[in-house]
Formats: sequence, structure tokens, C-alpha cells
Amino acid sequence: MGEVLSQSEIDNLLAAISTGELDMDQMQESSERQVKDYDFKRPAKFSKEHLRTLEIIYEHYGRLVSTNLPVYLRKNVQVSVSSSEAVTFSEFTNALANPVILGIVDFAPLNGSIIIELATNLGFAMIDRMLGGQGVPLERPRDFSEIEMTILEKVMIICMQLMREPWRNVVDVAPIMERIETNAQFAQVIAPSDMIAIVTMNVKVGDVEGLMNICLPYFTLEDVMDKLNTKYWFSTMQLEDSEGYEEHIESLIKRIDVPIKAVLGKSQVSVNDFINLQVGDIIRLNTGVDSDMEVYVGNMKKFTALPGSSKDKYAVRVTSVIREEE
Repeated sequence: MGEVLSQSEIDNLLAAISTGELDMDQMQESSERQVKDYDFKRPAKFSKEHLRTLEIIYEHYGRLVSTNLPVYLRKNVQVSVSSSEAVTFSEFTNALANPVILGIVDFAPLNGSIIIELATNLGFAMIDRMLGGQGVPLERPRDFSEIEMTILEKVMIICMQLMREPWRNVVDVAPIMERIETNAQFAQVIAPSDMIAIVTMNVKVGDVEGLMNICLPYFTLEDVMDKLNTKYWFSTMQLEDSEGYEEHIESLIKRIDVPIKAVLGKSQVSVNDFINLQVGDIIRLNTGVDSDMEVYVGNMKKFTALPGSSKDKYAVRVTSVIREEE
């Protein structure tokens, strides 16, 4: 991202080559160490320590996305941090294609907004998957329809909400999705010359691979810059007690709905008898009136029970519990 030239810089470079002012041999890399001028218009506001801490935060974020997104896409998702760097906002926007998927996120309580950029091939693959397809991207990118934008917004909101936990050790954020833009010109959240940190993540949805860029302006992170170091980050990590963690997981599992069915009995009939069934016909089952019924939790036989009624509704009374060893 840091090597991207603006259009004016490209035009000046081509003009210098054509007029002979710039020799191609001089453009070849020299074995000598080059001295780099310090540009006061682009101060190094993000140190290597800051970028490394952001990488740690988004490595945690990548694991959360890899775990949660397959629930909605029903497809294997792999996310890993590829790189991090500090550039100007203009360099970031100049490198964007058209159309592009840009989620503008209000990073409350911090000032300003951050941007989540998702590769268009990933966007079309996710839309195809959400609509029941195989998750195949389009051969030629095109503008998104209103229905596709609505689906994309839901996916982006899911990705945005997963940022809360990784940032908890630095600041307790409550991100809000302001809007989604497909044109970089409408995503000017800060001045072009302002510095930003970009964390590039490699995302693979099934066989489709693309990049997700997290754009973090210095203006937004300025209030917590002193906390963006590994020493502070690890010192604030709270080690959860294993018993407390087990209780938390148990409380979550208890709220999950599972299907339960009580099988009164089984029988086999011919197709002809089945077609000619009428109201009042009797089907002989393989169980007796006083026999225990089998109760299934999901597809697992878990209880035996006797039929009955409770408040004018059919019911069963559990008589025994079937253990796993049985």
C-alpha cells in the first residue's frame, strides 16, 4: 500500500522519462544504503510497537470471524493477518478499485470512524452463498443491486460486532455501522494527508480467497495510542478461572433449543394401504399399551416414558434415563 503512486506522480514520472530528464539506469536499485528524507507532512505517528499490537488484536479478531461467519455462510472460513502498515489516507483510497465494499463504522466511544474494506470477489461469493448457491464469485465485477447491498450489510454488521472482544483490553468499544459505500469518493472520513494504520487480513471462504483491510485513522486512535503496546495489552488481560469459564459455557448451552420427540410406536404398511387410509382406520403398532415409549433428543435416544395427559394436552412421564454407556 505504501508504494502506490498518485495519478499526478505517475504523469510526472512518465514525462521525465520521455524528455530524458530521468535516466532509466538511475532508477535501478543500488547496493548502497539509501538515505531516506524525513517528510514532516507525513510524520511517523504509528510505531512498530503500535502496528504489532494492532496485529495481535486482529489476530484475535480473525479467529472470531473464522468461528462465527461459517454459521451464516455454511461454508468453511479461514482468516489470518497478512500485514500491517502506516500510510496516508489518500494512498489508501487511490489503491481502491471500483466498485469496492467499504463499511464506515463509528468506533464509539473513540472519535471518528474506521473503515472495513472487503474484496468484491469475497462479497459476491458471500451473497451467492447466502442465497443458496455454492459461493462462487462473478467472473466480471459489477455494481451491487439493492438486495445484494442489504445482504452485504448484514454480513458486514456481523463482522463489525466481532471487534468488541478483541479491543476490550484496550478500550470497551461499541461500534455502529453508519453506512456501506461502493465508491471510494464517498468514503472521505478524514483528510487525505492524515495518517492511518492498515491491517490487511487474508480471508478464504471455501475456495474463494481475498483481502479484508481494516483502516484505522490516527485521529480515531489518538486517545488510546499509549495503550497500544504489547506490555500494556498483556498486562490488562484477565485470566479467567476455569470453573467460571465452564459455568459460562454451561449457561449458554442451557439456553439452546433442542428438538425432543416421543415415539409412540412403529409399524409397516404397504403403499396401497397407505394411499387408502381413511379417518377412523386403525394402525397396529409394535408396542403395547403399557409399554415404555422411546424419547429422542435430536437423533439420540435419551429417555423412556409412559404416555399420558397434562391440562388437556398430551404428555409423557419420564420413567428412566438412558446413559451413554448403555
